[in-house]
Amino acid sequence: MLDLRGSVIASSYIVAAVLFIFGLKQLSSPSTARSGNRLAAIGMAIALAATLLDRQIVSFWTIAIGTLIGAVMGVYFGRTVQMTAMPQMVALFNGMGGATAALVSVAEFLRLTRIGESIGAGEATSIVLGTAIGAVSFTGSIIAFGKLQEILPGKPLQFPLQRLVNGLILLAVIVLGVIVVSSTNGMFAFSLADQSSLSALATASGALWILFGAALLLGAMFVLPIGGGDMPVVISILNSLTGLAAALTGFVLHNQMLVVAGVLVGASGTLLTLLMSTAMNRSVANVLFGAFGAAGNDAASAASAVGHTVRQTTPEDTAIALAYARSVVIVPGYGLAVAEAQHTVRELATDLENRGVNVKYAIHPVAGRMPGHMNVLLAEANVPYDQLLEMDQVNGQFPQTDVVLVVGANDVVNPAARDDPSSPIYGMPILDVDRARNIIVLKRSMGHGFAGIDNALFYHEKTRMLFGDARQSLTQIGQALKSA
Repeated sequence: MLDLRGSVIASSYIVAAVLFIFGLKQLSSPSTARSGNRLAAIGMAIALAATLLDRQIVSFWTIAIGTLIGAVMGVYFGRTVQMTAMPQMVALFNGMGGATAALVSVAEFLRLTRIGESIGAGEATSIVLGTAIGAVSFTGSIIAFGKLQEILPGKPLQFPLQRLVNGLILLAVIVLGVIVVSSTNGMFAFSLADQSSLSALATASGALWILFGAALLLGAMFVLPIGGGDMPVVISILNSLTGLAAALTGFVLHNQMLVVAGVLVGASGTLLTLLMSTAMNRSVANVLFGAFGAAGNDAASAASAVGHTVRQTTPEDTAIALAYARSVVIVPGYGLAVAEAQHTVRELATDLENRGVNVKYAIHPVAGRMPGHMNVLLAEANVPYDQLLEMDQVNGQFPQTDVVLVVGANDVVNPAARDDPSSPIYGMPILDVDRARNIIVLKRSMGHGFAGIDNALFYHEKTRMLFGDARQSLTQIGQALKSA
């Protein structure tokens, strides 16, 4: 019976792992993303069902109750959280994963020491790394959530000697990890009545708890000096760390499914981090330690704006320009997400298409506050997948585009990234909207983007600015278009 149960569990884990891999593969395309999510969800359901058969972990009822609580919370947040707040929810869920991995590592260490079971150097190392990485991911994700939710300032939070302090905390974590591993290595074939063993046990347990606390502090200190504009990359990094922590916890628990799932998350998060850094033309080290968006750019930005002219327009004039255009490209940005204007822009696009206008959407890889943020918002508004063009696809079409409608985007359309070597974003690939025949920018104000610098596009001779809430402006344009 035990052999049959073990075979069923192992087979279920293999099936779940295959579903995870195929589900992840299908997430690479908007047209297959939903089916990919379903496959991954089915895989997770199978893994959970198999785990219910494994009584060696905890009792059946403990797992069942935990699964029920998690399911209720997941359904609630999935149905109530707005699409604009999805980055914050991703950060929170990622943090919970890191905290779980860290706490499970600590709990398993305490269980093994309580029963006096032998802990090898490799297993002790996995426990230390799982605890440290999971704790860093947890508090780092909480800080990222605070910045995205604007509970904390989006700009980098810095203080004197910050890097030195962070370095000392990291050194303390490393030293404490060495203490835990060296204290446990070869000692746990011991008698609980042996005073020397008990002393080493107390040292290892105390060091692990202190390491856990120090890693929590390191995670917060790690993200605080990073600007809000880099949060998409930071979330991706933290996601890969959570996956790594989960894989390490899988080694500790001897659970193959947890190892496979953790490796998949860690690898995909790492790949996504590298792709996004490439899209920003910045190294990962620059994102983590460059304090991008720090105060200091404001003066330069103000100076660059001196003598420039801003040309404003009205919803009525914008509607006329769109009505007589043959091709229109809409560039969504975070301003569209804040205004929850995805449905309104879709309605406007439909009206234009009914007039025979060719409408496309230009998607920059780092537009919004998390990878794929704009794709998710537009998918919610049922925008056809074939109308979503990536940067490399659309840049060559701008010179033949009659009107570009920029809705809340800023840094990703700033020509300074291409033309001004002194700009802090110089070299970052952008959408070449300034090469279109006419440009209309919808923004609340002349405020800066995440980079904290002025946008040369706003002063371009072909640009007209329409100030106001994006959804209200789009609604007014749509009303004017119907009467045009």
